[in-house]
Amino acid sequence: MNKSVFQTFFRYVSLNIMGMMAISIYILADTFFIAKSLGPLGLTALNFSISIYSILHGVGLMVGIGGATRFAILKSAGKMKESRDIFQHGLKIGLMFSFFFMVAGILFTDQIAVLLGADSETFAMTKTYLGTILLFSPFFLFNNILLAFVRNDHNPKGAMTAMIAGSLSNIILDYIFMFPLGMGIFGAVFATSLAPVISMLFLVPHFRRRKELFEGFTSRFSWKMMMDHFTLGASSFVVEVSSGLVLMIFNLVILKLEGNLGVAAYGIVANLALVCLAIFTGLSQGMQPLVSKYYGQKKEKQLKEVLKYGLYSAALIGGILYITALLFSVPMVALFNGEDNEKIAVLAERGLVLYFSGLLIAGVNIIISTYLSAVERAAQGFLLSLLRGVFVMVPMVMILAELFKMDGVWMSFLATEVLVIGCSLYFIGKEKSLPVKKSIPA
Repeated sequence: MNKSVFQTFFRYVSLNIMGMMAISIYILADTFFIAKSLGPLGLTALNFSISIYSILHGVGLMVGIGGATRFAILKSAGKMKESRDIFQHGLKIGLMFSFFFMVAGILFTDQIAVLLGADSETFAMTKTYLGTILLFSPFFLFNNILLAFVRNDHNPKGAMTAMIAGSLSNIILDYIFMFPLGMGIFGAVFATSLAPVISMLFLVPHFRRRKELFEGFTSRFSWKMMMDHFTLGASSFVVEVSSGLVLMIFNLVILKLEGNLGVAAYGIVANLALVCLAIFTGLSQGMQPLVSKYYGQKKEKQLKEVLKYGLYSAALIGGILYITALLFSVPMVALFNGEDNEKIAVLAERGLVLYFSGLLIAGVNIIISTYLSAVERAAQGFLLSLLRGVFVMVPMVMILAELFKMDGVWMSFLATEVLVIGCSLYFIGKEKSLPVKKSIPA
């Protein structure tokens, strides 16, 4: 075992897992406080709205992870000016998307709420949540972009500290806004929207030390650099956005099967699953700077070491998470079932056990997808993400729900991961050696 590689891997990954779990608690805190304050209808409105949060998060990760991957490769190759240009273009792309989302929040919130499934009982709360999230979209986008660059600029601890600070502030503000101040669903979403603002404040010291990253900042824009961000970050984008799309489809299918209470039960399961998937995302994003670094330095042995540690870690974490769901499904659901609704409890407890079985495999697929993108095999990483997120998952939900009703909905996650892992292992194993390319494009 290469101890130095393992120690570096453990440091990056552990810090990033803690940070990503902190970010995922944004929504989990909302779930808890909304369940206690607003009951099943509040949970349903939250679940409708999370799809848009997933899209925001995905765009931020695409620009951030994509740009930071190239940043790390160029920096490792000694190309400092080019790496600085990549960072600056990430900020410009963030501005473009911020404008788009803010316009959508101002003009089209009603239509988006209806499209996501809101009815007369949930429309007002869904509209409030969506409109606020979209107006605060620049902060969500830039937080993800800056976090990725800080992490790839050899400061994983700084990124972790910022993520945890944002999450803790969200929990505290959630309680203050919803209970002492009685601000309802707006209080929940306002607390969530302030979290990335606070997170970015903790990133300021890093950029004060790295002022050279902003030198020569101009309005000149390169479409080639933008596409480079998109290509290398596509896998991260698809993972997040597809989760939002799948959430929307799940909501619509469950509405037909079990109504608003079914959606509330799924909201509990899905939001708990978000925390688990955030652990895998933290694992994959934690190893990504190391993969890009060793790739840029053409150190193939270290590349294989990092991949091995990532796969072993994903399998171990998946097993622990599934056993936890088996043993503690009842108290986990009760925590978010604010009105002790019996139907929600029955649906969510069974759903938790069936749905979480997919975690046994999901982490391995996420690790392989991230690894392929980080070594510039972006098309393969992108394909895996598409298969997991859309091309396999959506048909599985439709087919299994028709055959097995709610059990089919819960099992679709596992069925998807089982089908995709064959493709993942093929991409990794089709060559005994994964050669490092001889040239690194600027």
